[in-house]
Amino acid sequence: MANDDIKDDNLNNQEEEAKTSPDTTANSTDDTQPGIPDDKKDAKGRNSFSDFLNNLRDMISSGDVHVETFMAGPPPPQPQRERRRTSGASKKEEANTLKKIKEFSLTPRQIHDYLDRFVVSQDQAKRALAVAVCDHYNYIRRCINGEIDDAADINHAKHNVLMMGPTGVGKTYIMRCLAQLIGVPFVKADATKYSETGYVGYDVEDIIRDLIKAANGNVRIAQYGIVYIDEIDKLAGKGSEGHKDVSGRGVQVNLLKLMEDTEVKVISQTDMMGQMRMAMERSDMPTTIRTKNILFIVSGAFDKLGDIIRKRLGKSVIGFGHQQTESLSRSDAEILAEVQTHDLVEYGFEPEFIGRLPVRVALKDLCQEDLEKILTGVSNNYIQQYQEAFNGYGIQLNVSSDAIQEIAKQAAEEKTGARGLLTVLERTFRDFKYELPDLEVKSLDIDANAVKDPKAALAQCLDEYKMNLIAEELDARCDRFTEEVKAYCDEFTKEYGFTLEVPEFTIFDAFSAAADARMQPIDYFKQALANLPHALHLIHHPQDTPFTVTQEFIKAPEAHIDQMIKEAMKA
Repeated sequence: MANDDIKDDNLNNQEEEAKTSPDTTANSTDDTQPGIPDDKKDAKGRNSFSDFLNNLRDMISSGDVHVETFMAGPPPPQPQRERRRTSGASKKEEANTLKKIKEFSLTPRQIHDYLDRFVVSQDQAKRALAVAVCDHYNYIRRCINGEIDDAADINHAKHNVLMMGPTGVGKTYIMRCLAQLIGVPFVKADATKYSETGYVGYDVEDIIRDLIKAANGNVRIAQYGIVYIDEIDKLAGKGSEGHKDVSGRGVQVNLLKLMEDTEVKVISQTDMMGQMRMAMERSDMPTTIRTKNILFIVSGAFDKLGDIIRKRLGKSVIGFGHQQTESLSRSDAEILAEVQTHDLVEYGFEPEFIGRLPVRVALKDLCQEDLEKILTGVSNNYIQQYQEAFNGYGIQLNVSSDAIQEIAKQAAEEKTGARGLLTVLERTFRDFKYELPDLEVKSLDIDANAVKDPKAALAQCLDEYKMNLIAEELDARCDRFTEEVKAYCDEFTKEYGFTLEVPEFTIFDAFSAAADARMQPIDYFKQALANLPHALHLIHHPQDTPFTVTQEFIKAPEAHIDQMIKEAMKA
């Protein structure tokens, strides 16, 4: 049979089945798709996948179909209302941020004073950053308010900042405080995780996408944010085989493009899910973000840069003169303050990359005095944080001034800046936090000796706690014994007619003597006074005169009674 005849028979059979079984029509495996024009179909009447996506996008944009229809059926009304609220909140956040930038009126001195509340020392760094931030956001404010034509002003140079200094001196903390003061999105990145193309590490454009995430997905806010890249000095080193490609020229070239002015796609080309989501969702957010108004601050320790600068300074004189000796004796922070562009190029940076970082500041090491100020002199300092932690257990923490000095001294020996304070504090308080919450301890006093030997201080604290428990128990038992003594004295008066007077210190001596004799206190007291009624009759003691039970009587009652009788017989 010919192929055409077979096709005709199959088509006739399908038509007959469709007429007799209408329910199977919906389950037909026809390759054609509803809503797809005929000119978009191939020779066999089927559309390509790309054409299908294009038509699907057209239907979504026209409102004929909703994304949720393809996901899980018709959307319930509550999620739609939730999305509208989220969009409204995003609009409100955008308006608030733009208002802060439009009304930016801070001066460098005001920013410097604000940073003084949180960051100790680093005066030159605060000055440089305050001026750079003010210049940058004053320019943005004037552009937004129409005072400057942003499109025409193509020669404006951003004041991107390079911070150099050892770890723990406050580089990251300064930037967080600045971003919080201005009210713009802030993101911190580590330069060591990026590679030239992203095939080993991350793509450098992901930094901007992280900034968009920090702005809750609002591109209009993110374009005025601050990007802080730490460990930038690691880009200058030569990476070994098998490690991340962070040392090549390509990473620096890609970063300098971001720092200057470029367009970055909001969704990465490799993020297929993100691209499909953007195609399906109706949003008025831009698909790209311009980096012209993003302020970049990079930092690093630059361990060996000081040697390069010293070498350059040493060449300015012949032989080992006074200037050479002076350069060798100066600290790294003082040497880094004299850095020049060719020093950084010799260190391993590209000239074009360093050229995008006109503001360069060197942060100095923190001395013991600076660390003491960090402990007590800044807002939300470490001592306050630990006091709050102990307050959570109902314990009041008191740290003496000599303990503060000892903590700062040990932290300075750690050579890790302010991070050394946390190391010493954690080492000092860890065991106290573990042991004391289970005990009924209301306060903890820490002095210099406790910082020097926390284990011995904790052992002493536990011993004192046990002694206090024993003392409290003894006080309670002694109070009960006092009541029992009073009751016995009343019975003694009723039975024998004599009145007894028992001073408080006599009761305490009787209590102690009973403990030594391993007897109940009241039993010991009764035994000591067993022969007293007979002795009082013998010596004709007046019944209207109280007999005082002295400490000597309690310690040796028989001897005291014999002495009383002898003295009465002599009289």
